Amino acid sequence: MKRKVTKAIFPVAGLGTRFLPATKSVPKEIMTLVDRPLIQYAIDEARAAGIEEFIFVTSRGKSALEDYFDHSPTLQAELERKGKDKLLKVLETTNMDSGEIAYVRQHKALGLGHAVWCARRLIHDEPFAVILPDDVIAAEKPCLQQMVEAYQETGGSMVAAMEVPPEKVSAYGVLDVDQDMGSVVSVKGMVEKPAPGTEPSNLAVIGRYILSPNVLTNLDNQETGAGGEIQLTDAIAREITQGHGVYGLRFRGERFDCGSKAGFLQATVAFGLTRDDLRDELMDYLQAVTQTSKAAQ
Repeated sequence: MKRKVTKAIFPVAGLGTRFLPATKSVPKEIMTLVDRPLIQYAIDEARAAGIEEFIFVTSRGKSALEDYFDHSPTLQAELERKGKDKLLKVLETTNMDSGEIAYVRQHKALGLGHAVWCARRLIHDEPFAVILPDDVIAAEKPCLQQMVEAYQETGGSMVAAMEVPPEKVSAYGVLDVDQDMGSVVSVKGMVEKPAPGTEPSNLAVIGRYILSPNVLTNLDNQETGAGGEIQLTDAIAREITQGHGVYGLRFRGERFDCGSKAGFLQATVAFGLTRDDLRDELMDYLQAVTQTSKAAQ
């Protein structure tokens, strides 16, 4: 029986410069997708997968992120006074009990691998998950839950993977597949942001990982890779050369890149259309806009 995955690292130290000026005062992770911050989607997914300890790797200017997960007695009392039970239940999902959540500072922006390494003392010798809140995944069964179930069969380390168009492969970490077993593939190599034409496949790594604690040891040497940053992909690839299993899971669901403005807008529309209280009005608007656009052409 594989060890249960109960800890997750959330690297949230980035400045979010693509969303300036909004991110001048608001952490990107607090920006709302419909009516929930990006980070809430990540937390909900982690909880569904059995995560019990939440580790945030932050930086200066992220105090609003920390406040978001704190209890708000004044707001709670006001909602209770007004009998707003539904909103009270929504508020409860944002609260973290004492001991559930920890914050670690990344003082220098040295890459994703470095951000994960910053949390090493809170992981010790346990397998752990990494969730990038920028990647929001709409799925009937949450992506990390799919991965945890697959991990119970494979062990080792596992990354979420999706097939991307050839012209976009160079923007991702890419898997060199050893055996393709359908939804799960075993991996013989990983390349971060390969030069066009050199990619081993079009199976790209996206922001969900279940990792062996050995990966943290691999990050100890602080070796830089693509872009002059300490790459998590490189540390995972080292697991393969050390004889440890690395796997990719073709998850079932749709991924939205909410680190880009276009991806954020697409996710807003997609998630809005799933809401009973918003669907009809939003659909009417989209149809009207489409018709106007066609008429203009």
